[in-house]
Amino acid sequence: MTTTRGHLRTDAGPARLVARGLGVRHASRLAWALTGTDLVVEPGERVLLTGASGAGKSTLLAALAGILDPESTEFTGELTVDGVAPAAARDRLGLLAQDPDSQLVMTRAGDDVAFGLENAGLPADEIWPRVDDALTAVGFPYGRDRPTQALSGGEKQRLVLAGALARHPSLLLLDEPTAQLDPDGAALVRGAVARATADRQATVVVVDHDAEPWLPLVDRVLELVPGGLVEQPPGWRPRPRADGLRLPRAEQGPLLLTAEAAGFTYPGATLPAVRPTDAALSGGRVLAVTGPNGRGKSTLALLLAGLRAPTTGRVTATAELTGDVRRGSREPVRWRAGELVTRIGTVFQHPEQQFLTGRVRDELALGPLRSGSGAAEARATAEELLERLGLGALAGANPYTLSGGQQRRLSVATVLATSPRVLVLDEPTFGQDAATWREVVTLLAEQRARGCAVVTVTHDVDLVAALADAELVL
Repeated sequence: MTTTRGHLRTDAGPARLVARGLGVRHASRLAWALTGTDLVVEPGERVLLTGASGAGKSTLLAALAGILDPESTEFTGELTVDGVAPAAARDRLGLLAQDPDSQLVMTRAGDDVAFGLENAGLPADEIWPRVDDALTAVGFPYGRDRPTQALSGGEKQRLVLAGALARHPSLLLLDEPTAQLDPDGAALVRGAVARATADRQATVVVVDHDAEPWLPLVDRVLELVPGGLVEQPPGWRPRPRADGLRLPRAEQGPLLLTAEAAGFTYPGATLPAVRPTDAALSGGRVLAVTGPNGRGKSTLALLLAGLRAPTTGRVTATAELTGDVRRGSREPVRWRAGELVTRIGTVFQHPEQQFLTGRVRDELALGPLRSGSGAAEARATAEELLERLGLGALAGANPYTLSGGQQRRLSVATVLATSPRVLVLDEPTFGQDAATWREVVTLLAEQRARGCAVVTVTHDVDLVAALADAELVL
């Protein structure tokens, strides 16, 4: 069958996927990421793939995309896309990986979307209408000339999706495509995917822990479990993550940190990344920072964490938090690293940016050791957090080989390990299944109960409802 989609000819139509007894083991791991996986996806089907954090969903998508290095990955069984190895079908693929930064290749937004079309040999007069249509479809809020380095995480996610949709692929693979998006942006992206695949000329496999909103758009739901895939029955609905959750609380404690008209403008920018903002952080309270993508939530988090100096206003600590800081400085941005780590702990938007060692266990022990704990105490802290966050089996693994959800839990754990008085967390529940979500939220509630001030930048409405004492909407 030959079909024409836009201006790009697709000779084979939507792809058919077949896996028989598929097993995948990464070179740095003893355990297999996938075992005994059987899968058949018929041409034009839309499939939602669920499963626990670390179950191997991203590995399965990477295998289907043909991007796993055969020299550093061990395979068993069979995996084909239209009867050929996935690597041989990559020119018909649209992929949104879990980390959009890994897929951005150009400095301008429009050029990044056009990159794949140019590589496919499309004439320039056909490329740019496609670029504009794709940017509009995903709700990208800027034009072609927007620098990619100026984008928020959610905006990068939309841009990479636009690049995937512009190719009019036969196979569309989406890994957590709405995880970093505000609710309106997430709905827009799901709508864009539905419209782009309405003619059933693309086979779709999507991984998303927020399964409920995808159910009207997909044909089947498959859960990845140890030993293979299980198909969920018609009418399946995920259990609400916060169902029955009981969290410890505390009385409001002393004021620890304030922002007074704190804002930030990047060098050369005409508009501020963060407009002047006030905030007051007290012990025993959780502040949720919310709002649409691109409003400066992550930048504000860096200001509050003392990792970036505001260009307007100021961020100051009270004497309760400052303690014996050298020269009595009240501005956290002026503190030395050793002074900051025991007072303000930060989880970045991209967890891999804060890993410093080659083993998960060492990563958890590093903070306590640097803040003065003995080796035995640091080891005990690490073991407790490994157990609480379901990372015990990965204690010897390299942090960079973990799944996105596992990396997120590790980044949260490394901050908790030093017991700071203030926690600044950027999307702490990203990539978590229901069980690990509940454990992360419970751990944060315990920090609140011991008198910490917690700031969480989030699009997770369940997290806000379960944990936040106040909400700051940018």
